Amino acid sequence: MPRFALLEHTGAPDDPVGRHFDLLLESGADCRTWRLAAVPESGGAAVAAVAIAPHRRAWLDHESGPVSGGRGFARRVDGGTFTGVLPADDAVGSAQPIAIGVDGQVLSGRLTLEPVAAGWAIRLG
Repeated sequence: MPRFALLEHTGAPDDPVGRHFDLLLESGADCRTWRLAAVPESGGAAVAAVAIAPHRRAWLDHESGPVSGGRGFARRVDGGTFTGVLPADDAVGSAQPIAIGVDGQVLSGRLTLEPVAAGWAIRLG
């Protein structure tokens, strides 16, 4: 089964808030990745997110430590496996909704990622 990871990322120079979460979904040779404003809660409101550059699969096993190039610090919040199929990643911008089942300690249940005008809305149900 494909894996996922949820990392807390602090001190990133391009993050005006100083803290965000990276959701990584294993997809082929790398991981499709989204920057989340907060951790989605089961049955809670949608969390704002933006798609960012794919991350290496090595991040799926990351526990905690500095990010290379002085780009802050990353700490694992959750990880596990997911079921479902990720639609093809279209770099042109016609993003497709994603619905998967996640099995982790923090993220568990149905995770939906919906493209919206300002990026993505992510819900855990």
